[in-house]
Amino acid sequence: MSDVSVLPGTLAVRNLFEDLLGREVTVSPGEPLSADEIPTSTVAIFTDSAQNIYAVLGMELALAANAGAALGLLPAGAAEDSIDDKQLYPNLAENVGELCNVLTSLLNREGGPHIKLYQVVYPGEPLPGDARAHLMALGRRVDLLVDVNRYGKGKLSLSLAP
Repeated sequence: MSDVSVLPGTLAVRNLFEDLLGREVTVSPGEPLSADEIPTSTVAIFTDSAQNIYAVLGMELALAANAGAALGLLPAGAAEDSIDDKQLYPNLAENVGELCNVLTSLLNREGGPHIKLYQVVYPGEPLPGDARAHLMALGRRVDLLVDVNRYGKGKLSLSLAP
């Protein structure tokens, strides 16, 4: 792994969310996603050009629903309903998929490997075991609490492969 691969800081994450969602976003250090939260989370798997897992990102259902609603200019109630039903509605999931694709920009660095979004696994879909292991691994990771103004907050965990 090249030494140019660096975890994005809270400012970079906040700026990307604010630019994409067009609203104020607060990002602060948070707790990692728990094993119990992973089945209802949206998980993005990023790979390098050799198709090796480079990073795994998990968004708690609350963050995925709130960000998906904000991106789609939907009322906060759409996110609240999705959270209450413990499922990510298809229209929100589509928006979250776009968000995950844009988050790739946080992983690509000049001189580093070209990273791309390989797969987005939505709540209720089977998560590959290696992706789950990366998401749960200690080491090079960042765990944040992302609060989307007028919508709500949720956990975001990003773990780089060793």
